[in-house]
Amino acid sequence: MCGIAGFLDCTPNRTAEELAAVVGSMSDAISHRGPDDDGLWVDARAGVALGHRRLSIVDLSKEGHQPMISRSGRFVVVFNGEIYNYPELRKELDLRGASPQWRGHSDTEVLLAACEAWGVEGAVQRSNGMFAIAIWDAAERQLILIRDRMGEKPLYYGWHGEVLLFGSELRAIEAYPGFSRTLNRRAASAFLRFGYVPTPLSIYEGIRKLEPGRIARIPSSRARRETIKSYWEVPTCGTVGRVDPRAAVNQLHDLLASAVKSRMHADVPLGAFLSGGIDSSTVAALMQAGGSSKVRTYSIGFEDRRHNEAVHAAAVAKFLGTDHEELYVTAADALQVVPQLPSLYDEPFADSSQIPTYLLSKLTRRHVTVALSGDAGDELFGGYVRYLQARKLLKLYRTVPHPARHLLARVLRGVAGPLWDRACAFGPRSLAVGLSADRLAKLADVVQLGGYRQMYARLVSQWQDPLAIAPSLPTPPTALDDEVLAEKIGEPLPWMMYLDQVMYLPDDILVKVDRASMAVALEARVPFLDHKVVEFAAGLPLSVKIKRGQGKWILRQVLYRYVKRDMVERPKQGFGIPLASWLRGPLRDWAEELLAPSALAASGLLEPAPIRAVWAAHQTGRANHQYPLWVVLMLQSWLLRARPRIA
Repeated sequence: MCGIAGFLDCTPNRTAEELAAVVGSMSDAISHRGPDDDGLWVDARAGVALGHRRLSIVDLSKEGHQPMISRSGRFVVVFNGEIYNYPELRKELDLRGASPQWRGHSDTEVLLAACEAWGVEGAVQRSNGMFAIAIWDAAERQLILIRDRMGEKPLYYGWHGEVLLFGSELRAIEAYPGFSRTLNRRAASAFLRFGYVPTPLSIYEGIRKLEPGRIARIPSSRARRETIKSYWEVPTCGTVGRVDPRAAVNQLHDLLASAVKSRMHADVPLGAFLSGGIDSSTVAALMQAGGSSKVRTYSIGFEDRRHNEAVHAAAVAKFLGTDHEELYVTAADALQVVPQLPSLYDEPFADSSQIPTYLLSKLTRRHVTVALSGDAGDELFGGYVRYLQARKLLKLYRTVPHPARHLLARVLRGVAGPLWDRACAFGPRSLAVGLSADRLAKLADVVQLGGYRQMYARLVSQWQDPLAIAPSLPTPPTALDDEVLAEKIGEPLPWMMYLDQVMYLPDDILVKVDRASMAVALEARVPFLDHKVVEFAAGLPLSVKIKRGQGKWILRQVLYRYVKRDMVERPKQGFGIPLASWLRGPLRDWAEELLAPSALAASGLLEPAPIRAVWAAHQTGRANHQYPLWVVLMLQSWLLRARPRIA
């Protein structure tokens, strides 16, 4: 795991020393991603400069140093990520007589040999891993940028005049001399809606995220710009068909076991994040079953039982026999992290679980350098509550007249609030989690809608209408608005699951994990995102994903081979914090300063009045507006840190 940065100047007029100084400053800006080593490579005649920061995971020797040059000298690469099947690729190259005289045993060296044997695209298609790659092709005189299939590793790029800039994080691009930090108003609008900036947008005008599964080629000639080609697409989810459930469970087990095993290869200590839920427990169980020693597992807990999964993680860890550690997080811990968030996430980001994810990464990094994560199980196997709600709501839309649904919404809004949450706290835990005031409020909104697309849009939107608080911001189209895509998929749940895989997963979940882990130089690996697992999951009918009102049925059957059912059977909780109460208590002064009318008006983007009304309602307890408020707070914090030019 590393950080990459660089540029291609189509009007090369700088010396090698000048190029090295610039790319060095870009690389230094992301030194946290790779504290173990750094390297530069420049070609003044071509105007190309590549920078690398290394977190040493495989081949800790100098033979793993980057930038790395292929044996023929044609390709120079800087590489962030891991190619898990590189031992198999190396054997294949040896059998073909296409391998060089190996210098070390890094996946980077294998990647370069594969590029020479099969071409860049052929090498990438054969590679199973997570990666963001920049390659200079001296023969074709072009820069090649590549991003992994599911978007685990970030890669930003864009033009600054006649210079193509790229980097693992925006702060590397910010370090380029004279870079104009012009706010992308469409990205700001999308952020207010979703709480993240969706690909391919970035928060800066002129800078894009390379989409997952894409190869971009940028020639050094000023007359041509980049061409982008897809080498892999996220498959749409299966809607019909029959499978033998037992055979499907066996196949999923074998695929996951293989994915976990390949991600356990490292020359440094490794462990796993463990929440005690279905996904992380499955990963930990397969690690423990396939390893030769105790697996190290780590979890975060809260005193508020509605947000505390640590007790379940501890029970699973004890049953599996892992070496387990946990950290209980307080509001004081959160207060220490909050000021760091605009720097940890270098464009606005408002998933509040970013706080415990960072603290969990920090805890884990004390002991290991690599951690396996259970992310993506929900998106692949139908685990989100909204998928189950969708089935019930679609029936409600068909059978209950709109006036009756409007009345139901009024009743739900009447009970949804802090008093409801306090009452639930004295009842069964399943009630406190599954019927929280926040979920009741969302349910009240969606019961009045007329279709699944509107319902999904409401469920994934923090501010339903960003124009209400930022009237000057244009609304960009996203996959959510793609009529052709909706018609192609045709069915509600497969459509929702696909959008989660191409929007929410790469732009929220994976961004959260990447930035939080890399901030402390920890490599996070996600076995569920092995593309063979993704393709298998997409081909399964819904009947083995969601059964008898329960999501992830097939994944549960895999886990039941290792743990008792009652250890993991409970309402889905999510990796959240007690944000609503913290905003009324220990975080209130910090938030009040950012939400003061003068502070809101300072950027010229936000309308203070409607935001202040939401803030006041939250403070008095009339409603729970924790998530839309967090979005505004994260935007305000980022604006203070980045100080962009707002045109």
